[in-house]
Amino acid sequence: MKALRYENQRLSVTDVPEPHVDGEAVVRVTRSGICNTDLEIARGYAGFEGTIGHEFVGVIEELPESLLTRGLLTSGQRVVGEINAGCGRCDLCRAGDSRHCATRTVLGIVGRDGAHAEFIKLPVVNLLPVPDEISDERAVFTEPLAAACGILERAQITEHTRTAVVGDGKLGLLCAQVLATTGAAVVLVGKHEGKLQIAARRGIETMTVDEAQSRAKLFDVAVEASGSPGGFAVALGLLHPRGVLVLKSTFHGATEMDAARIVVDEISVVGSRAAVRAGFGVA
Repeated sequence: MKALRYENQRLSVTDVPEPHVDGEAVVRVTRSGICNTDLEIARGYAGFEGTIGHEFVGVIEELPESLLTRGLLTSGQRVVGEINAGCGRCDLCRAGDSRHCATRTVLGIVGRDGAHAEFIKLPVVNLLPVPDEISDERAVFTEPLAAACGILERAQITEHTRTAVVGDGKLGLLCAQVLATTGAAVVLVGKHEGKLQIAARRGIETMTVDEAQSRAKLFDVAVEASGSPGGFAVALGLLHPRGVLVLKSTFHGATEMDAARIVVDEISVVGSRAAVRAGFGVA
């Protein structure tokens, strides 16, 4: 099969063997989405080599024989998937938190070939059926949408929370729209007028990075989703003392931070990543 692979510091479309069941499901990919993390992997992020890509929708091609009679999923069924595959044996996995399993693999990111290919392989427990009324073009956004929904697991946001999202890319736009469903006053900060207009058409206030300087220290929560080291400083500057900084970006290289500001203003810094099971119901 064809696959987009990053190997030996080079990105190329390569012929590789199709995956075999071996206790997991084989899925034929019908759509895959490009994430900024894919671009960062090609710059050296996570030290990953192999087939990249973790946003997908597809059709089950083959299931392990032991699961064929259970009827939970069937061959030919459309699915999306949780990208973290845990060991299934550790305390975290048994408690239902495979996303933080110490020996997990992650689709197209850690130890597992990803979705920019004709076929992928994932544990059956990781797959979720796609309702008929949701098209492939929409279902492929499940993983980034779930990542946006994951913010609500990590930070308390109500209709009274003054919230800013820094970054007007795909993830930033999804974060702003998800947070707006809480009734909170959300402001999206970005650099691209066309992208900001997408949020504005959905009733979300927008402003440029330059304009954000006039709103310094006015927000309760700031979500950094720019995919750039510079977004950290912008988001931090928006927070009032004892505000909450939610970090969504993953990228290659180090991030400079004003540690003194974080300490003096007692800023809470929270990491947040994907949560497909929590987010799928919003798709």
